[in-house]
Amino acid sequence: MILLSILLIILTCIIIWRASDGFEAASEYLGRNLSEGVRGATINAIGSSMPELFTTLFFLFVLKDKDGFAGGIGTTAGSAIFNGMIIPAVVILVVVLKRVTTHVEVSKKVLLRDGISLLICEFVLIFLLGGDSLNWVHGVVLMGLYAAYSIYMLTSMKSDDTEEEEEEDEEEEEDDEKGNLFLNLITLNLEPIFVKDEINNKNAWPMLIVAMTIIGAACLLLVKSCEWLGDELNIPIYFIAVVLASGATSVPDTILSMKDAKNGNYDDAVSNALGSNIFDICFALGFPLFLFTIIYGPIEMNAETVVNVAELRILLFILTFVAFLIYIMKRKMGIFNAILLLSIYIVFTVYIFGRSMDSETALQISNWLHSINDSIDQFRFWK
Repeated sequence: MILLSILLIILTCIIIWRASDGFEAASEYLGRNLSEGVRGATINAIGSSMPELFTTLFFLFVLKDKDGFAGGIGTTAGSAIFNGMIIPAVVILVVVLKRVTTHVEVSKKVLLRDGISLLICEFVLIFLLGGDSLNWVHGVVLMGLYAAYSIYMLTSMKSDDTEEEEEEDEEEEEDDEKGNLFLNLITLNLEPIFVKDEINNKNAWPMLIVAMTIIGAACLLLVKSCEWLGDELNIPIYFIAVVLASGATSVPDTILSMKDAKNGNYDDAVSNALGSNIFDICFALGFPLFLFTIIYGPIEMNAETVVNVAELRILLFILTFVAFLIYIMKRKMGIFNAILLLSIYIVFTVYIFGRSMDSETALQISNWLHSINDSIDQFRFWK
């Protein structure tokens, strides 16, 4: 059963990746008038973060209450850490090793805008979810944060040059391979199925809806597979979600950022990762929390879940801040930056596995994180 669960998680990862290609193609067309950087932080980020939203929804509505919320926040926070560390590292390695360039240079304005916005959202998450009971108000506050971020992005954007749009359209048409219908169905290559001549509003929306349906079904299977694996290994679903579910749902973000980087769109490549994190933390967690508590009432968490969730939120903020410093320390990011980011994520993964097995070192780190939460708890005036 353990092997079957792992194989199913891998299968859902592939399905999510393939269906997300169609979703992203449709969402990119619908958001074609957005400027570079803004498109990466909004349309691309939302498109590639649909798996996190569906997975969090299913964790809550399938597992219910405390286990579901632990799995949901484990997925969104774990995905945010994955995006912040793995995606920029992979982007750098891909373009450097393929000799596209010797370094990646991202606009400092983009880094400051999205990085500071992400840190603010994570700080609010730490401050907001401090008790052992959660209700619809928490979900509304988180969704409101993402609404404010989106409004700011859309009102402050600059239009793309027309020539650049035309070049991108020409490249998309040249790269469009129709292929065999049966093969496209089997491989979930949705774009050739829906787009016969050129993409437009009439075929973009159906492709978007079908892609969302496939992603949703895959995420449901992912949640059940994580539940089965946790039961077999006798590990709380929270730890499975932080590493495996978050990694599986982050594949679309990684693929999209790699594509942007290969085309030289480094601002979009990095802002997609940061924008995805903001979407994950605010909307992919806030909306399911709001919907679930409106239907079933407040979520009451036990002491273990409160500790796990609290330490993950603080760890997320610390790692995001460290990654942010790595991004802005040097104008150009190279192999050293990529290795540093990968190393941090490996240490995080080792900590999570150690925590699941009650390792002494992991427990010491956990106690330190919990002491930070206790200090913050003094300022949670509503408790």
